[in-house]
Amino acid sequence: MKIEQIYTGCLAQGAYYIESNGEVAIIDPLRETQQYVDKANKENAKIKYIFETHFHADFVSGHVDLAKKTGAKIIFGPGAETNYDIHAAKDNEEFKLGHIIIKVLHTPGHTLESSTFLLIDENGKEHAIFSGDTLFLGDVGRPDLAIKSDLTKEDLAVMLYDSLRQKIMTLPDDVIVYPAHGAGSACGKNLSKETVGILGDQKKTNYALRADMTKEEFVKEVLAGIAPPPQYFAKNAMMNKSGYDAFESVLKQGDTALSPEEFEATANNEDALVLDVRSEKEFVKAHIPNSIFIGLNGAFAPWVGALITDIKQPIILVTPEGKEQETVTRLSRVGYDNTLGYLKGGIEAWQNAGKDIEVIASVPVDTFSKAYKNENIHVLDVRKDGEYQSEHLEGEQVQHFALDYINDNMDVIDKNKTYYVHCAGGYRSVIAASILKARGFNNLIDVAGGFAAIKDSDLPTTNYVCPSTLQ
Repeated sequence: MKIEQIYTGCLAQGAYYIESNGEVAIIDPLRETQQYVDKANKENAKIKYIFETHFHADFVSGHVDLAKKTGAKIIFGPGAETNYDIHAAKDNEEFKLGHIIIKVLHTPGHTLESSTFLLIDENGKEHAIFSGDTLFLGDVGRPDLAIKSDLTKEDLAVMLYDSLRQKIMTLPDDVIVYPAHGAGSACGKNLSKETVGILGDQKKTNYALRADMTKEEFVKEVLAGIAPPPQYFAKNAMMNKSGYDAFESVLKQGDTALSPEEFEATANNEDALVLDVRSEKEFVKAHIPNSIFIGLNGAFAPWVGALITDIKQPIILVTPEGKEQETVTRLSRVGYDNTLGYLKGGIEAWQNAGKDIEVIASVPVDTFSKAYKNENIHVLDVRKDGEYQSEHLEGEQVQHFALDYINDNMDVIDKNKTYYVHCAGGYRSVIAASILKARGFNNLIDVAGGFAAIKDSDLPTTNYVCPSTLQ
């Protein structure tokens, strides 16, 4: 028996390759599926099943493409309905894979069809669970993503409480836990950085598995502090239910080199968004007018999903050399499939062609400090709400809204004022500045190093409050 976790840091997502006696099951595959086919071929094995723990909202799974390539059966939990062929399993239904068994435990709560897959090894021992978004290390899945007219998030939280106690906590303490996500995912609140754990440890340390926890306490705690889900979650969930274009065709379309003239014509004629994925330091020095920055060196795909509201938006790319296919791939993971090409030769080719460029002023913290003390400046903090509440720069001239909600806050800032923009380290502030600049806010100055640099300066900040104590 072989179990391999295939973890993708950008999405904080774990897919799983399970093999026994020449037969393979893939759990929660990524959009690009050739890697699983190649792995099975290398092991002289055949992919028999594709298990989906639920309808994912934070990424587009590769289950549809993988089934077409291999003939493997797609398995969802009870009640799942799709526009393509699946097997909606019954609770406790078992699937034989070589010498092992994968048993479906219906664990609704995160979503109605959510299921945990229990692996029973060659000796009949309950060996591991693939818990999807039902159980994370340190947390559980948010119960507010599958609300229907006759269901509330409180109803789903009650289901999750029962699922955990009736299906998960009754398993032996030595069962290995393989969750769908780790720290950085928006599918929970306080996920561990660890990506594999032991159930007994979770029973001791995970707040949601406290033995003496009442149902009412669970509902209150699991719902406390949940931020609204990113706007792309519902769109990704729908793609996972209804199907999508083949990844290879999406990649072929996006991996198209465009000369500066072709690039400019595509931007104008197709109303395409120019997305610049280089580093923030490169972007502020020179970029194409009206382009948006979201760098590959950060949580790229989730920020694209949070900030580009039209999932079918035509997109053309400015990338570092050699990163074209990676960019198209990472966009497709969250359903942004309408990439039309990239700028051949990058920003240098654009400049050599005599095309206009723009810059964003970026200043070190000592320059910002002098301006803050001696001038009546305006400061825009775009960190998350919890970051801001725990500690921020003092002063009436400081304004805050999280980058996540920048599209909803255009009317609370003034185009006639100059804003010094900062985040924690510099990545998000340049994203914010690029979006604001494209919307006509031209008086923007980035604070290089962000709040980390501000804290190390002589500027006044509020007293630090541990985020876990904030309500």
